[in-house]
Amino acid sequence: NIKEPESKCEFQGKGYFSSRSAFLTGRSRPFHYRIQQLQSLRRFVLERKSDFAAALQKDLGKSEHGMELFELLGVEREIMLAIDELPKWAAPKPVEKNLLTIMDEVYVQPEPLGVVLIIGAWNYPLAVTLQPLIGAIAAGNAAVIKPSELSSHTAKVMEDLSLYLDKEMYHVVTGGVTESQELLKQRFDHIFYTGNSMVGKLVMQAASCHLTPVTLELGGKSPCYIDKDCDITIACRRITWGKYLNCGQTCIAPDYILCEPSIQDRLLEEIRKSIKEFYTDDPKSFTDYGRIVNQRHFQRLMALLKGSTVAIGGNGDESERYIEPTVLRDVNPEAKVMQEEIFGPILPVLTVSGADEAISFINSREKPLVLYIFSSNKKLIKRMIEETSSGGVLANDCLVHSTVSALPFGGVGNSGMGSYHGKYTFDQLSHLRSCLIRKLATEKANMMRYPPHTFEKIRWARIVCNI
Repeated sequence: NIKEPESKCEFQGKGYFSSRSAFLTGRSRPFHYRIQQLQSLRRFVLERKSDFAAALQKDLGKSEHGMELFELLGVEREIMLAIDELPKWAAPKPVEKNLLTIMDEVYVQPEPLGVVLIIGAWNYPLAVTLQPLIGAIAAGNAAVIKPSELSSHTAKVMEDLSLYLDKEMYHVVTGGVTESQELLKQRFDHIFYTGNSMVGKLVMQAASCHLTPVTLELGGKSPCYIDKDCDITIACRRITWGKYLNCGQTCIAPDYILCEPSIQDRLLEEIRKSIKEFYTDDPKSFTDYGRIVNQRHFQRLMALLKGSTVAIGGNGDESERYIEPTVLRDVNPEAKVMQEEIFGPILPVLTVSGADEAISFINSREKPLVLYIFSSNKKLIKRMIEETSSGGVLANDCLVHSTVSALPFGGVGNSGMGSYHGKYTFDQLSHLRSCLIRKLATEKANMMRYPPHTFEKIRWARIVCNI
């Protein structure tokens, strides 16, 4: 029974009820409908490419080429993968039988969940909002999409999604906290949230009122351990790229470095060189160096510098939301910068005595979204994988594991729950339904399960169960 909301946000809630009613018609289930919607979604991002580029430049200072490389291409790739693989993903999957079911049809059938709420993030507002939508469409769901209000210009372009997709099945809700709270009062069949752990807890709490399952793509402080015997020049180039891309506002950016004291000065010098190579002597005027999303986050980031020694950078311009690439040295583990996810262009360097202390330090903190290891020693890499826990692990590079659709992307513990990308998004937003179809014949084979229960029936049951 669908009851219309009575709140002042009623106009925002209509998208939910429209999506629910449209889903109940069953029209999202046929493959041809899903593929048609995915093709329309691709047309949306390609035809509105220049609009997205302009919006992302205003929101985050992203360059047009940077937008295409790190937002658009990933969305296109996921759409094409879903279109190509959908018949395989959605097909019934036979499972192994036992003697009791040898004559039966036994399989797993993916089926749509219903209406999915997708709450996007502001740092990659195109990619992290549309990639879950791709999986929702492929799985046959309806969806309500809530872009982040912090990337307001991008959210405005996202409103035009209804011009391309089935506007009854897929609805975009813009606005701020009030609209998000109103949406979370509704009963969805799955909630997919990307953001920070504090809001993630609120989303999970709201979902619990309806026992709604959630996917929480959060973040945390992703450590980066640098072994003294690795190629430090290459390591620092890759870390510099991964850290300062999107002005450090990337959930899987290296949050801090762990290294032995003997290589700290060398690391700082190589990072300094890489910053100059990538962003010139004047990152502020360089096209591919972005901006902090708003003044509040600018002030938060500058406050994190207090109490630590600045080795590189450290300056900012609040009027332009600009903070130069910054590195801190000899950072105390209790420093302010180590108490929260940085999410900006500030890179603390902490010294440890070696791998043992690094592993102990990592394990003493919340489980991160990703663990980075730079080493030429495969045994050390394997050891750190075995003795720590994180959403993902990447050795000798940064960020690139997120481009592999065959890998599940997601956190563990405080860094999130659930995973997505490629088929993992499809599975995450599907119900994997257990199916067994049996004939009404061969009743004699069932006699052992009916009363009265005897030792002879137990003996036959053990034989059948291969016990």
